[in-house]
Amino acid sequence: MRGAVAVLSIAWLLALPARAALFDDEEARKRIDATNQRLAQVQRQLEDRIAALESQLKNQGLVELFGQVEQIKSDVARLRGQIEVLTYEQEQAQKRQRDLYIDLDSRLRKLESGSAASAPGAATGPSPSASLGLPPTPAPPASPVSAPAPSAATPAGPVAAPGRPGPVAPDIAGEQRAYDAALDQFKAGSFGAAIASFASFVKSYPKSPLAPSAQYWIGNAQFAQKDYRAAIVAQRQLIAAYPESQKVPDALLNIATSQFEMGDGAASRRTLEGLIAKYPQSDAATKARQRLAIR
Repeated sequence: MRGAVAVLSIAWLLALPARAALFDDEEARKRIDATNQRLAQVQRQLEDRIAALESQLKNQGLVELFGQVEQIKSDVARLRGQIEVLTYEQEQAQKRQRDLYIDLDSRLRKLESGSAASAPGAATGPSPSASLGLPPTPAPPASPVSAPAPSAATPAGPVAAPGRPGPVAPDIAGEQRAYDAALDQFKAGSFGAAIASFASFVKSYPKSPLAPSAQYWIGNAQFAQKDYRAAIVAQRQLIAAYPESQKVPDALLNIATSQFEMGDGAASRRTLEGLIAKYPQSDAATKARQRLAIR
């Protein structure tokens, strides 16, 4: 009996280190699992923060890109207006040169016809005495008082009858001054003032050759203010009131651009295609083809 107790005691003493080692391994595993869980949690937190930072940077980049696009659009609108102004000024300069040439040519013709009529014997035909074989009849003595020759500086306009008022000349200089003043406001970027001045011009001079251009600049100034609906209305008024004007193709191009800026790409394309079909040789049609090619 004592031997059995001794054997059991020895076995129990031998099992104590193994049991202690087993408990140590389980504690280590628990600590390792807890450490892994904390590492996984920290990693998730880092990933979430990185994703948030990337999203913030991406949104900030989109905002900056959108601002740059808007700035580019504004610059393009301003440059388009400047190009239109320069084109108009060139057309006006060419028109003034043509008018000056025509005026000088007409004055020269009047001077040549006047000198030919006053030349001696220029309009004298054979006398009846000469045709009958008789000696020529002596010419009567010249009158001491001769009629004044027509002056080259005398205007060739119609002469008013006595008691009846003569024709009233249009105030061309006043029209030009009013138009130039409104155009200067547009060049300076005062689009609101330019719209009011051009509208007053169209109301005061509806039959003026400059009225279609004034109506066009109303729409162009409204486009520069990003009031695209008003710009479309103004250009359509130009087309309705002055369908034969050379500004109609430009008005259609401005309408298409306004429609595109409003997000109506289909309507813009239809307007550009109609412009090309109706005015294929115009500069506006060339620009319309270029825009359709890149869309």
